[in-house]
Order: sequence, then C-alpha cells, then structure tokens
Amino acid sequence: MADWGPVLVATVLFVLLTPGLLFQLPARGRVVEFGNMQTSGAAILVHAIIFFGLITIFLIAIGVHIYTG
Repeated sequence: MADWGPVLVATVLFVLLTPGLLFQLPARGRVVEFGNMQTSGAAILVHAIIFFGLITIFLIAIGVHIYTG
C-alpha cells in the first residue's frame, strides 16, 4: 500500500500557492493582488514560507494519509 497523502497535499498546495495564480502577497504597489499572473522575488519568498508552514501542518501535525492498493 502506497501513501499518496504527502504527494497529493504538496501538489495541491504548490498549484494553489503559485505567486500570481490566485493571489500575490506582497504585490506590486499593493499588499495583495488577485489573479495578476505576475511575480517578484519577495512574493516567491513569502509564498515559499506559506507553503512550508502549511505542508508542515498538514503532513506532520495533522498527519494526512491516503492509502491506495
């Protein structure tokens, strides 16, 4: 049996937290912009920190597991 929980959670979070796709924090000229499809170095750093925090919560603290097979 394979544990697909970490793979699925990481993929979904990676897609949702791509800077500029749904939101960008910090944005150019504002604090938050939605759906602008642009990015900056600061936005990449902030989204990476958010990704690390959420992946830590979901995989270590909550322990999401999805078994197949």
